[in-house]
Amino acid sequence: MLATRNFKPELFLGEGGFGKVFKGWICQDERSPSRPGDRMPIAVKTLNREGKQGHKEWVAEINHLGALQHPNLVKLIGYCIEDQHRMLVYEYMPRGSLENHLFKRRATTLTWDVRIKIMLGAAKGLAFLHEKAIKPLIYRDFKTSNVLLDSEYNAKLSDFGLAKDAPIGDKTHVTTQVIGTQGYAAPEYIMTGHLNFKSDVYSFGVVLLEMLTGRKAIDKRRPQKEQKLVEWAKPHLKNRGGIYHLIDPNIKDQYSTRCAYKAMKIVAHCIYGDPKLRPLMSDVVKELQIIFDYNNDRSSSPLPTPPSSFKGFHDGSSSSNSSRYGRGDGGSKYGPKVDLSSSTSSTKNTPSQFKNSPLYFTPPFPSPNPKYSGNA
Repeated sequence: MLATRNFKPELFLGEGGFGKVFKGWICQDERSPSRPGDRMPIAVKTLNREGKQGHKEWVAEINHLGALQHPNLVKLIGYCIEDQHRMLVYEYMPRGSLENHLFKRRATTLTWDVRIKIMLGAAKGLAFLHEKAIKPLIYRDFKTSNVLLDSEYNAKLSDFGLAKDAPIGDKTHVTTQVIGTQGYAAPEYIMTGHLNFKSDVYSFGVVLLEMLTGRKAIDKRRPQKEQKLVEWAKPHLKNRGGIYHLIDPNIKDQYSTRCAYKAMKIVAHCIYGDPKLRPLMSDVVKELQIIFDYNNDRSSSPLPTPPSSFKGFHDGSSSSNSSRYGRGDGGSKYGPKVDLSSSTSSTKNTPSQFKNSPLYFTPPFPSPNPKYSGNA
């Protein structure tokens, strides 16, 4: 209570299914309550006994985060249980949630480079949970509000109360009560209750799509046909030149056309209807790393060839456009103009990247790794 000044309203950070979160301070060495200023800031999550998540999820959070350490997972510092009170203490993430940066009014627009950096970090966190953790985990609730940002916009996954241990032995999935957030949960999980790594991959694809478009996964304020982001985006992912309908207009002058195109292909593969054909998160990391590295050196040579383990990401494009920058609907010296007045734009005005688009022609995928595929 002392660390948060008795939960003063001005220290309130936010609220989720678990309960309210407050800012506080502790002595870094002694881990005891302290006053602000020269001490370590923390985030204190309080359990709401009437909330959507209860004691079971509180214990799960401790068990999971207490056993996991990774740069892209939020650090659990400690916990407190006293009478009916339950609290968790985390490292403080000064830039808050990704959700606030994307959708909060008057929020500063995230640049293209920062968006890719954030998603690369989040992908590394998921890849660790799936493939590197001592006891692999299915995160189950990947969404923008659960991606927190430090002062340098490094992404860290938070809220592990709904995470599930991955299937073991010959099992390809775990069957569980359908719990998640509308718009992010994989369709096969909603229909069957079967949960596996590829369920997380789908959710990641939705969040990446939110990042690229600036739209919410579910937005009731939009016209009916545009309220569900994935359903609205799918036709554009398949059409030549559709990328220009998708990219957030707030960043239209910032991206390399080839990088934006590659990012949209990652989305398309992650939200595949058949979970067996979705990529591993480690492969997604490799692809996002290519984009991130290219962002840091835009005068570089053409984008490298994707790893052989992810042949579904073949560009089918020439290197001559590798340094051009997309400018939405308008053509300039930075990029070709594409006629968007018709869904059947002429080949003449279509950038070479789209002429053999693997989004337009369904690409083959590598055989799933039996260890991580999580086949449904």
